Order: sequence, then C-alpha cells, then structure tokens
Amino acid sequence: MRLLPVLLLTAALAFTVRAQPADFPGLGAEVGAVGLSDSARVSLLTMLPGDEVYSLWGHNAIRIADPASGIDRAYNYGTFDASQPHFVLRFLSGRLNYLLDTAPFDYELRRYAAQGRPIVEQTLDLRPETVRALYDLLETNALPQNRDYRYDFLRDNCSTRLLDVLDAALAETGRPVVALPPTDTASTFRDDVRRYMVGDPLVDVGTALGLGLPMDRVPTRREAVFLPLALAEALDGATVAGRPLVTERDTLFWIEGAGLPEPAFPWPAVVTWGLLVVGLAGAVFGSRLPTGLRRLGRLADALLFAAAGFAGTVLLLLWTATDHYVTEANVELLWLWPTHLAFAIPLLRVDLPPVWRRYALAAAVVAALSVVVWIAAPEPVHPATLPLALLVAVRAGDRSRGKA
Repeated sequence: MRLLPVLLLTAALAFTVRAQPADFPGLGAEVGAVGLSDSARVSLLTMLPGDEVYSLWGHNAIRIADPASGIDRAYNYGTFDASQPHFVLRFLSGRLNYLLDTAPFDYELRRYAAQGRPIVEQTLDLRPETVRALYDLLETNALPQNRDYRYDFLRDNCSTRLLDVLDAALAETGRPVVALPPTDTASTFRDDVRRYMVGDPLVDVGTALGLGLPMDRVPTRREAVFLPLALAEALDGATVAGRPLVTERDTLFWIEGAGLPEPAFPWPAVVTWGLLVVGLAGAVFGSRLPTGLRRLGRLADALLFAAAGFAGTVLLLLWTATDHYVTEANVELLWLWPTHLAFAIPLLRVDLPPVWRRYALAAAVVAALSVVVWIAAPEPVHPATLPLALLVAVRAGDRSRGKA
C-alpha cells in the first residue's frame, strides 16, 4: 500500500521550520586538535537516490581520510533518533530533531552497496589547516550535546549543513568561503523536487497535493543546493579564492539502473480523468438511469466529497496546526474544503435540502474558477489533480439542482 509512503513523504517535506542559518561550535570548544597529517584529504560523498520514499532525493556526507592517523570517517546530518520522547507527535508536527552521525567510511560503503545506491566521491582542494579545522568542527558538532538540530528540508538539511560547515572551516582559517557557479535555471523548489518522483506517480500526486505556495518560489543559487545531487553538481563548478574546489571525481561503485528514475506510466492521471468522464456522464444522463444506479451514484458522490473533505482537513491542519512551512498557503484548499465532510452526509439523500443545494452551487463555482485560474495563471497543477477538481465542480453543480 502506497498511502503510507505518501504520508511519510509529505511529512519529510514538511519538516521545515523558520530555522536560522546553521551555526557550529567553535574550534577547540570541545575537542582538542588531532594530529592529522598534511596528506589528510576531504571529499564529498553523494549517495544516489534509492527506491524507498525517504531515499528518493539521495544523500550527502563528508569523508575525512588520513591513513597516517588511521582516520577514515564519514559525517552525515541525515539521521534521527526514533527513541526521542513523543517521537510520533514530533514527526507529525514537524518538530523532529535530526542529528550529525559519524561512521567508519568502510561501513558506509557497505551499507549503501547493500541498498543498491552508488556513491560518487568528489575530492576537495583544501589546505591542511582547513582540513584540520573542518575535522575539529565536525568532531565537536558530533558530541551528544551538539549533534541535534531542527531539520529543514529546504534550508537546513543533510546537504546544506555540509556546505555551511565547509564555509565555517574556510572562514576559521582565513580563507574565502565557497563560490558557487552561476545558474541560468528558473526552476522552482517544486520543480526540483518533482524530478526525483517521476518514477512513483502516487507519491508524486500526494506531494503535489500536500505542498503549498512556498515550494513555488525560484531558489537563490545558495538555496538551490538543498538537494544532494544539486550540491554535488554545484561543487563541480565551485571555486575557493579562484581555484577549483573539486580536484577529482570518482564513482566508488555503480549498479545498473541507478540514478534518477525513469518516468513511470501516469496511471493516477488516467484514473482521475476516467472518473471525470463518469461524473460528467452521470450529470448528463443521471435522470434516465435506473433507481439502483442512481442510488449508487449518490453513494459515489458521498464518498467523493468525504474524501475531498478529509484531504482538505489534513491540508488545513498541516498549514495551521503544525510548524510546517512548505505546506503553508496550499491552493488545493480552494476546492478541497474541509466542510465537504459534512456535505457528504446529505448527499446520500434523494432530495438535497435547500441549504445544501446552495452549498453545492458555491462549491461548484469555486472549484471551477480554481481550475480556470490554474490554467490562465498558470498555477502549478498536477495532471492527476486537475480532473479531480473538475469532478468536484461537476458533481457539486449537478447536485445543486436538487434530486438525484
């Protein structure tokens, strides 16, 4: 059943609070200088997307390797502790803390190989003193009292934190921060996220419904590296004091078929357009249908508006009752009214009471106007949700006439 992944994805996207820029404990605050040799090197690890919902966008980590000191460790900001108090409540409300985790590099390599997710490594051109500063910052940040942070899918996550800590180490050693290459893309946050979901149409639809207007903004160059593959691509063209940051790029292992997903057959859109055709047929020929089919039609209308009302209630709660940011100002609420839950009950009756007829007419008009606005603006609208909004308009308009 794919409903759970859809909910998990929406929750993952909604782990967004109005976070301040990432800060890190100062050098030497908790950890003494470790004798890294001058040959110690730093690299960015990029784990390609996986099949599970939580792994759709890939992952990043920093590797620090120094054979002379016996150190070869990976640092990643993408883990959380399921034993946190009130874990489920924190998860749903967007108040779940993530943490910096460390592990031997060999362990990480085996773990992602077992998941069928290749790792790309980019070796960074950093001075020895910057490598030591970065190591000290990461080790200090990994201490139990420092490792937690409030995850923000767009602005403070497993990718952005790595760039932030790299800049902090550069600044600490008197070096300019990373200069990212310019980009001419005008894609929005929503566009960038959707590229990773084309292989799972149901997850794609659920995300389209759950995300609000904040996702329709074009990110700045710095914000655009919120996705792991985007960070890796940006670092390929990045510089520090005019020198290329990446000196070498290597695929540590490869698995056939890995990478961004291929577009899957858009079956949700086929289903919803089919439902719209059935709804239109009911509006045109409903009065001529046998009693049994008309009774079935009333039940279908009740289920449609109950589902729309439930979805609207969830979207409204995500906007108003949680710390979620990317679910604010959701335009899907223009046609997914939470009050449709109550409307579903009288729809089971043959003769709709006058007050509900007026309600049905209002719902039909607003849903139809929403579709017109989406097409004319255009607002971002998913191919599978457009016919659903039209279906709500058609069925509400039909029932506003009274008998069914």
